[in-house]
Amino acid sequence: MAEPDMALTPAGRLAFGLAAAVLAVDQAVKAWILYGLDLPSRFSLPVLGPLRFTMVWNEGVSFGFLQARHDLVRWGLTLFALAVALALAAWARKADRRLLGVSLGLIIGGAVGNAIDRARFGAVADFIDVSALGFFPWVFNVADSAITIGVILMLADSFRRDDRPAG
Repeated sequence: MAEPDMALTPAGRLAFGLAAAVLAVDQAVKAWILYGLDLPSRFSLPVLGPLRFTMVWNEGVSFGFLQARHDLVRWGLTLFALAVALALAAWARKADRRLLGVSLGLIIGGAVGNAIDRARFGAVADFIDVSALGFFPWVFNVADSAITIGVILMLADSFRRDDRPAG
């Protein structure tokens, strides 16, 4: 029986490094928001122009859709996010394009960051509020931003023309 190839491609190394960086930044910023700034007791603070920090505990999926106020759903969403991150990590190991590696790293790091919140707090800590702009009413966090940018980059990568010969 052949041994599985455990080597990472350069894009795979990029994906894992970026995932770790996103996770570290997400968790550090959330720690500052929760404990340094103590946003839960202040609820909302103006930052600059239309940007506010507003504390929202998101028990649902992205942007508060599908609220999960039951522990079974909470742990189901946590396990689902981790399963998605693991599946994307398996894909990232073999990624052969830099943009794909970047997109996978952003999504993996964001998914794990929000899964950690669900496991620790029962909800995701959201705090970036630009609702004063008038067209984006949701409050989000660093992990959500990474996931969103990652998905956009993944879509952009999927439309790239690949001139390499198949096989």
